[in-house]
Amino acid sequence: MDLALTWQRFTELADVPAHIAFLIVLGVAVRFALSRLIDRVVGTTAGLPKPKNFLGSQKAAALLSSPGGLYHERRVQRAHALGSLFKSISTAVIFGVTFLMVLEQLGYNLAPIIASAGVVGVAIGFGAQNLVKDFISGVFMLLEDQYGVGDVIDMGQATGTVEGIGLRVTRLRDGDGVLWHVRNGEIVRVGNKSQGWSSLVLDVSVAYDEDVAQVEELINDTARALSDEDEWRDRILEAPHVVGIEEVNGAALTLRMIGKTRPNEHFGVQRELRLRLKALFDAKGIRVPAPIWPGQPGQAAGV
Repeated sequence: MDLALTWQRFTELADVPAHIAFLIVLGVAVRFALSRLIDRVVGTTAGLPKPKNFLGSQKAAALLSSPGGLYHERRVQRAHALGSLFKSISTAVIFGVTFLMVLEQLGYNLAPIIASAGVVGVAIGFGAQNLVKDFISGVFMLLEDQYGVGDVIDMGQATGTVEGIGLRVTRLRDGDGVLWHVRNGEIVRVGNKSQGWSSLVLDVSVAYDEDVAQVEELINDTARALSDEDEWRDRILEAPHVVGIEEVNGAALTLRMIGKTRPNEHFGVQRELRLRLKALFDAKGIRVPAPIWPGQPGQAAGV
């Protein structure tokens, strides 16, 4: 009788390593399969096409949605960042559960361990509320694609160009060169000035008695020619054009141009347009209002 009981206990003990090995192999297999599934979902998400009319322009859609385009790059970056996050979470959960099951096979009572872990978790939760808040805010920021590296954003506390994004902290550099570290949990609102595209707004003033129709045609021709050049074609998403007279006073008419460019490219396009319009006005004899200083009667011509 004692021999039979001893043999039974020996058999049970011999089965423990086999069970532990099986649990470890199962955990690794589940983790591998889940990682492959996440990679496949990430690849599918990164390759999803953007709607062709999201800017009302086929040219803009082609530039931004094509492989290597801005929307495609942002979509790929966000998908890989989220995929990496989900892999880390799934790995921690799978191996944590596997570890507990191995302890159970070794004869440990899991109830006190789980209870202690719960108490520690509650204590950490109370002590690290801000950290948890920052982490959750960072996750939602990535999911919603609120901003990306290179975007110009206004966070209220600071305004500048995003240089780095983490789950806890966002780094941005303002116009004075100051690098700001802003906790994600403290961000109440975000104004993204360059997500997808930047708006070009340029006011052009000419003398009050100039032919508005002629000036408008010349400005539009210049803008179209600029947008067709190889150097500028990929920067301009929607060719700038005159939308009308923005302001009228006794000395000048102000025409407003609007257009769309790639993010943060509107500054360079505006400067180039000003340069070309200056040369055009000089060549065509189109006058612009000039300041009249005390003791200097009349109005000077030129740009």
